[in-house]
Amino acid sequence: MSSNDADAESTRWHVVATREALEAEALARISGAARNACTHRGRFRIVLAGGETPRNVYRRLVALETEWARWEVYFGDERCVPRGDAERNDRMAFEAWLDHVAIPRDAIHVIPAEQGPVAGAEAYRRTLVGVGDFDLVLLGLGEDGHTASLFPGAHERGEGVDAPDALPVFGAPKPPPERVSMSATRLGRSREVLFLVVGESKRDAVRRWRAGEDIPAASVRCAAGVDVLVEGVAFGPKGKGARTPAPELDELAGIARGLRKDGYRNRKDRY
Repeated sequence: MSSNDADAESTRWHVVATREALEAEALARISGAARNACTHRGRFRIVLAGGETPRNVYRRLVALETEWARWEVYFGDERCVPRGDAERNDRMAFEAWLDHVAIPRDAIHVIPAEQGPVAGAEAYRRTLVGVGDFDLVLLGLGEDGHTASLFPGAHERGEGVDAPDALPVFGAPKPPPERVSMSATRLGRSREVLFLVVGESKRDAVRRWRAGEDIPAASVRCAAGVDVLVEGVAFGPKGKGARTPAPELDELAGIARGLRKDGYRNRKDRY
């Protein structure tokens, strides 16, 4: 069996009919992973994706009934712009979710990309020293097949066993050109890896990935396999093979109604 065949077998595709259904299933998977990690390991380590795709999922997490004090948050990549800039992934996550829940500030590990690609990557490597496997890594998929800030072409992906945990990125094909990204190897060191893919514009990247092409997203490999939640229109014509979420999502009805018991208010210490 070729390596591409093996990678294909370790990638599980879950096609859902709509973006809303995908977001609901993502919420259920995050909730389940958190509950399992807190029960068995006493803490939940999650890596966040940036971009627009996960924004609504983060908003819905605000209402989640969970032990926020046991969560540890990391970021898969960041853009080299000033702290608080509207282009930063961490600002989006704070505004949509993290500002509104009781995760301790020192358990939210932002990437100091404002220091520049090299210094920012070196600093995040230090942050990750001694951090074991993540419990859940969330990732997106770009139209060109990129994930986090791992891009096609000559850009380093960090796929080897000796790859550093974080990489400086120069000349990214999408602005801004300078970034910091976790390496493919470090992103794969997780009990679960979950891609969220929405929109018809992603269809070609999905097709190439399923055909075994060497796109950056395929370089993230997890011992337990990789799960891809994909909206039907991104998977094929007319959403072929799409399904609706499993019935167990009914347990999240309270979350959908925005119920919270802890009365937690907006936090102001994000930066």
